[in-house]
Amino acid sequence: MENKIKVFENKNVRTVWNDEEEDWYFSVIDIIEILTGSNNPRRYWSDLKRKLISEGSQLYENIVQLKLPAADGKKYSTDVLSTKNVLRLVQSIPSPKAEPFKVWLAQIGADRLDEIADPEKAIMRGADFYRAKGYTEGWINQRLQTIEMRKELTDEWKARGIEKEKDYAILTNEMTKAWSGLSVKEYKQKKGLKKENLRDNMTNIELVLNMLAEVTATSISKQEKPEGFEENKKVAVRGGKVANFARENYEKETGQKAISSLNAKDKPALEIGNNKEDKR
Repeated sequence: MENKIKVFENKNVRTVWNDEEEDWYFSVIDIIEILTGSNNPRRYWSDLKRKLISEGSQLYENIVQLKLPAADGKKYSTDVLSTKNVLRLVQSIPSPKAEPFKVWLAQIGADRLDEIADPEKAIMRGADFYRAKGYTEGWINQRLQTIEMRKELTDEWKARGIEKEKDYAILTNEMTKAWSGLSVKEYKQKKGLKKENLRDNMTNIELVLNMLAEVTATSISKQEKPEGFEENKKVAVRGGKVANFARENYEKETGQKAISSLNAKDKPALEIGNNKEDKR
């Protein structure tokens, strides 16, 4: 299953894509908050569930619990509903936003089916997302390449038996330390980040180096087929060291530090040629 954040009228909706069913599951709490504007959507949902039970509603029987990320970054079991059942939920909640929400829901489903049939559409949609955020075209092109390379690496980890999210995080952290000299936490602190995505706040050269580490680790893994977590960690570090060598050469030849404190608050500066920070 694939976790995603969808946006409706600037409000986040946590979703999960079920490959087997080819359907989205949506966080009930997020939907209720949007439709009702309630300051306590959990209480609203608790009351509504009791009503559904007393009415013998089939909607209650279709509630599923999946682990979704919360504001603190951890994952908790959360009530979710499939697309069809979300439509039933909307009918149970009087709201002026019901109709536009239904339209949005239908579009989300159509977009996903389009992406499955034509992966290029997913890439184009990603580019549009970053354009809307104000990123430059050069940076966007680089960022989309890193997404593709990251997917190849995680697919390779899965093939090697690495499946837990926490293990992905550990491997990523080891690789990041190997090429940048900073843990992911330290890297975020340098850029003044908290919950934000680190890659969305990297400069072009940082993205390139990070991608080099991931591509190298993927290539080594495919050739050597490491077994177990520790062997995969060694490969991740080796990939990072290749990128570290490239980083040192970049800094020597350009006189600029590759690791920057710049973040997405100054998006144009993230692109090579616009970054005047950290010159030696």
